Amino acid sequence: MPVEPLSIVQVTPHRRGTANRVNEFVGRVSEELERRGHEVRRVFSGDSTKRLLGSNPPDVVHVHEPFAPSVSSAALRHSYSLNVATFHKPQERVLSTQVARPLVEIFFGRLDARTVAGPATGELLESYFPGPYELVEPAGEGRGWAAVAAEFEAIYRRLLARRHDPTGNPEVRRRIAARPLMEVDLHMHTDHSPDCATPVEVLLETARDRGLGAIAITDHNEVSGALEARRIAAEMGGIEVIVAEEVKTAEQGEVIGLFLEEKIPKGMTMAETIAAIRDQGGLVYVPHPFDRFHSVPDYEHLLDIVEEIDVLEVFNPRVALTAFNEEAERFARKYRIVSGAGSDSHVAQGLGSVRVRIHEFDGPAEFLEAMRDADITRKHKNLVYVQALKLLQTAGRPKAPKRSVPDAKPVRGGRPRGKRRAASKS
Repeated sequence: MPVEPLSIVQVTPHRRGTANRVNEFVGRVSEELERRGHEVRRVFSGDSTKRLLGSNPPDVVHVHEPFAPSVSSAALRHSYSLNVATFHKPQERVLSTQVARPLVEIFFGRLDARTVAGPATGELLESYFPGPYELVEPAGEGRGWAAVAAEFEAIYRRLLARRHDPTGNPEVRRRIAARPLMEVDLHMHTDHSPDCATPVEVLLETARDRGLGAIAITDHNEVSGALEARRIAAEMGGIEVIVAEEVKTAEQGEVIGLFLEEKIPKGMTMAETIAAIRDQGGLVYVPHPFDRFHSVPDYEHLLDIVEEIDVLEVFNPRVALTAFNEEAERFARKYRIVSGAGSDSHVAQGLGSVRVRIHEFDGPAEFLEAMRDADITRKHKNLVYVQALKLLQTAGRPKAPKRSVPDAKPVRGGRPRGKRRAASKS
């Protein structure tokens, strides 16, 4: 079976025509990649990256010496592709960028593979910016540029192999395509979570009043609230409950299991938690993946589980900084992961502030296929307001599920406005 050619952008921080080691490296590797049948574009200092990388994203963006400020760091800022970096001999740049360390770490966090041109460079970078660095040496005695290009192609293809297949299950998608559309909220809490005081009945009635056809109840380290809600919802009608749990892992942040029946204990590794979700036939949903104010897996841990993620939350209205949601959308797009969203509501007033419009589904397999064609609708909700309500309702109260709000009632209103297509659709 013939191997598909790749579209690759090689980015050097130096000006076109400048004679130096980095430009020679980029030129020689690009020539060899082109000989292997790939489409390669070279970007130099002074070239525009936003239009080039945003309009028609290549398979791979390969940046060289991506220290800020430079065209290489700008490429990482605008890239929605898989990103590979090569560090040559950046001793001075490493030391000078310590004052801009937070910015540098954000850009380095978008790298899917890091390579170094020499062992000493790898040791230096590892001491300042820990991470895995692969050695790919330039041509030299007994080693030609063709061998260098072959090593990079192997790295590119290894990364591309980790992208999800966006076609999913076409037969299931055809089956559900004729069904009515419904709106769902995939992330919320009841008074069975230790940081929430919303009774199950109030949540259900508010959700139904706001036109939601299904909700995923994702209490922290507990499924009792979701199981109770499913039982009550079956009696009241008009809304479906997905039993879920937001599980705290030992050291790798939180992950949500959708379509569960039993509680998954907290404190396990991420791999063990995902295995427990799979054992119940559930789906793996990663919430607020880049929000540094939540318990989230770091970039390396997220890369470790790329193949296991069924749905990645690309919008959460409780995320304080828009950039965190944007990073999630960027990650979902480049790995072609199904995008999701949820209000993460801890008070009834926040319910449905973001919702996902999908075709009606039956079970996790149909749900996942329905999500591939989802529209995500956002409604502005004052973050300070809902956070204040959460604090007022939970402060000084006993631990869930014994907590209660005096004279709790459903919250009226809250229709959405504004729509955008889910980022995973490609």
